[in-house]
Amino acid sequence: MSRRNDLARNVATLFSFTSETCSDEQIETYDHVLVKLSDMVEAQAREFIADRLAKLRRAPEKTVRRLAQDDISVARPLLESSTVLRDVDLIEIARDCGDDHRMAIATRDILSELVTDVLVDEGSVPVKRAVAENAGASLSSGGVSRLLDAAGIDEDLQLALAERADLQEAEISRLAELAGERVRIRLFEAVSSGAEAMPAAAKAAAQRLSNEFWLQRYDFETAMGRVLAVARGPGLDEQTLLRFAEDDRFAEVVAVFAMLGDIGLEEAKHWMVRLDTDPFLIVAKACGLHVATVDKLLTIGPWRYRLPAAERARVVERYASIIPQSARLLLNEWQGRLAS
Repeated sequence: MSRRNDLARNVATLFSFTSETCSDEQIETYDHVLVKLSDMVEAQAREFIADRLAKLRRAPEKTVRRLAQDDISVARPLLESSTVLRDVDLIEIARDCGDDHRMAIATRDILSELVTDVLVDEGSVPVKRAVAENAGASLSSGGVSRLLDAAGIDEDLQLALAERADLQEAEISRLAELAGERVRIRLFEAVSSGAEAMPAAAKAAAQRLSNEFWLQRYDFETAMGRVLAVARGPGLDEQTLLRFAEDDRFAEVVAVFAMLGDIGLEEAKHWMVRLDTDPFLIVAKACGLHVATVDKLLTIGPWRYRLPAAERARVVERYASIIPQSARLLLNEWQGRLAS
């Protein structure tokens, strides 16, 4: 067993040193080997593998998903940090595993409403409190309502909610009604002094304004390899784009979009993360994408967090008003500049 443990540690270490230069085929090979080894080694070796993979932008997906559902001593670093885990993975783990796993998920830098809804529904009061304390966690109106329900008998949860910068006026009023004196004072201070009183929220907001913060979370190299393989086989079309979008594979969506629009991957990456959505809309219209497809693309990847629902609706409305011929002329002009 000790030899297997050593082998697993060595393979994980080697991959961590070479992950950025590995080809798609090499990553698949590592994935196959590490999955096999993780079934054969002791917990300490699995902990080592998980710790090595947790911070990597490019990591073997099956291994990460397998270890993220392992004992919490193994799973914690992946649940807290790994960008390889998608919302669908986090939701499954939050539903099927225990509160220790939910607590680890609740501390991630960024959480979508889809994930926080499950954490709030399935988690204990400490998990709810961790979600409320996380300035990078997006909360749905239903999620806030359920947190307020639980906060009636938990002053620490009340305080965590009082620290948030994203509560609506009606939610703040409800919190004030059920809160104790200490929490009411905190609410008054927050409303009086503004965002400066909430450095955690301000930090999260600053991160969300940075395109690079979002782009560094995705493995575009491996994604482009997958997309090229599809292009060589059945080919790429709007349905390919939708399939990757349905699977929440933002990097693959960007790669397909770049190829359909005949634009560079770098341009596609930045045009599908920025708050100014006009370049994306022009390319999408020139490609003839349906409104429903554009609407779907606006709900995955960074735009899921960066564009509020009302803004997404305005973007979709603007897309419908763009004249296809004008979009194609603009795209031809951009392509000429990119080529020169």
